[in-house]
Amino acid sequence: MVNPRTPVAEDHLGDGLHLLRFTGALYCRAELTAPWGVEFPELEGFMMLPVVLAGRCVLEIDGERHSLEAGSAALVTRGASHRLLSAADASSTPLFEIPVEQVSDTYEHMRFGGGGDRTQIAYAALQVDGALSARLIQELPAVIRVDSWDDGESGAFQAVLRLLAREAESIQPGGEAVMTSLADVLVVQVLRSWLRSSESSATGWLAALRDPHIGRALGRMHARLDHDWTLVELAREANMSRSSFAERFTALVGEPPMRYLAAWRLEQARAELAGTTDSIASISSRVGYASEASFGRAFKRHHGSTPGAVRREGGGFGVAALRPPPAASP
Repeated sequence: MVNPRTPVAEDHLGDGLHLLRFTGALYCRAELTAPWGVEFPELEGFMMLPVVLAGRCVLEIDGERHSLEAGSAALVTRGASHRLLSAADASSTPLFEIPVEQVSDTYEHMRFGGGGDRTQIAYAALQVDGALSARLIQELPAVIRVDSWDDGESGAFQAVLRLLAREAESIQPGGEAVMTSLADVLVVQVLRSWLRSSESSATGWLAALRDPHIGRALGRMHARLDHDWTLVELAREANMSRSSFAERFTALVGEPPMRYLAAWRLEQARAELAGTTDSIASISSRVGYASEASFGRAFKRHHGSTPGAVRREGGGFGVAALRPPPAASP
């Protein structure tokens, strides 16, 4: 459980987390009455975020149970299968066997349960893509739970929860767009609160973001991918000697600074190709390549496909892509 009040010194977590990109997102507003239980399947490459807006429930994952009450959220970071239950002894029904109202291609409304005590949940399943996907998910715990906050930095979290609850009360014009934005904000807030808490056991790349020297260099690097960085310049940003910087960066991040920069540029380019309509030439320039041809060669070496192929594939999809097809009529 996160203590959101634990302060830390200046860091550059935001520089990394604000690069988190979701190329697909599914949202569900669930009105549940006890007894009830919903079994969610594994969704590889997704983060799942149940937010309890009213009532209470139990999250069961990997044999562990977490109690959630109104104002609580739990981030299932690696898309593992899990259950949400009205009580620890409640039985559950597979998600895709529960009838829902399909509001749009990415937004559903569920009413389910036995008619008892009411629980309202906003549930988001967010597909992670881009430079952060592998690095971030691998270094997070399976579940990050945040309880309701009441002061200080918690004001922003509570404000988002209130807006989310208001939107979830009824289906309104533009409600899907609002819930999409709010869920994205909540994911970043949950991650930042965990990273800044005393309970965080962040290692590797996440620990590098927290490091006052390496984190500063990473922040500058991420913010200015179009700059022709040198090892000397990055060491200067970190206020370290070149050799000390290279050694510490490699120890924390797992690869040398210039190799990391080259890979990050190409990962960021892939995310922009899949998530924007900007031209390949403009994207290649933004990530530091002098010519589209050199960018294309480096991109194919790194990703195994061309920028044009990634652009054609795109990244969006809808709920229907995950739901199993209906059974054939006898």
